Amino acid sequence: MRLSSNFRNPCMIRSDLALSNDQIARYVPSIFAEEAHDSRSERYLYIPTVQVLDALRAEGFQPFMACQTRVRDQGKREHTKHMLRLRHASQILDQEANEIILLNSHDGSSSYQMIGGKFRFVCANGLVLGDVAADQKVRHSGRGDVVSDVIEGAFEVLKHFEQIDHITADMKHQQLHQDEQEAFAMAALAYRYDPAEGPAPVTPSQLLMPRRREDRSSDLWTTFNRVQENTIKGGLSGRNKQGRRTTTRAVNGIDQDVKLNRALWVLAQAMGQHRKAA
Repeated sequence: MRLSSNFRNPCMIRSDLALSNDQIARYVPSIFAEEAHDSRSERYLYIPTVQVLDALRAEGFQPFMACQTRVRDQGKREHTKHMLRLRHASQILDQEANEIILLNSHDGSSSYQMIGGKFRFVCANGLVLGDVAADQKVRHSGRGDVVSDVIEGAFEVLKHFEQIDHITADMKHQQLHQDEQEAFAMAALAYRYDPAEGPAPVTPSQLLMPRRREDRSSDLWTTFNRVQENTIKGGLSGRNKQGRRTTTRAVNGIDQDVKLNRALWVLAQAMGQHRKAA
């Protein structure tokens, strides 16, 4: 079993095999909070993430990645925002597995959310896919059988994977010219690094560089994945706004990861639709 944590983000764990609660608790204790943070009022509905996780396991979903937000206030470490990525047992051995991404917190920093994702085993990289309209949210207010609502939401997310699989299959059949790949990477850079604040530290060509032989294809899906991996994982050599040598940083924050992933997915979809219309 390959079990890894990120030295730049000690609040994250990922594994080739399903994670146990003990393994997750070592890195992401906020998932196991027994009550809401004491800053929450009586109207705040505590949604126990570990109960939802165990219920999802009973439905065939297993966690393979978990992380939480790093906080300066250690009093919030046990309640801060956290994320789990789960795959259904039917897809665990697939080269590209659909995932349910589960977000929650116990300090009021996040509603309970479930969104769609995909994991590529060739690069051990997690994508965030799908329309925002397909997201499932449960607010920390009101009453009712919250765990059942979340389980129902998980299966609602699964329904949208058929559409996502259709879109990704279409992307794999769309071969991009070099100028189209450059345009995609340039748009990704403009989103990651605001042009109004100065030039980006790296070039579009660097975002397009494959990290492995399997990613040398020029189809839209592979181009999207190359740009996504190089943007999210960082590690590219470049120059900062002052012209000094620098290395791009990995995107480790939960909100930044989801937002950037989703923006690149929307960008890839838009390019595919534009090519069809041309």
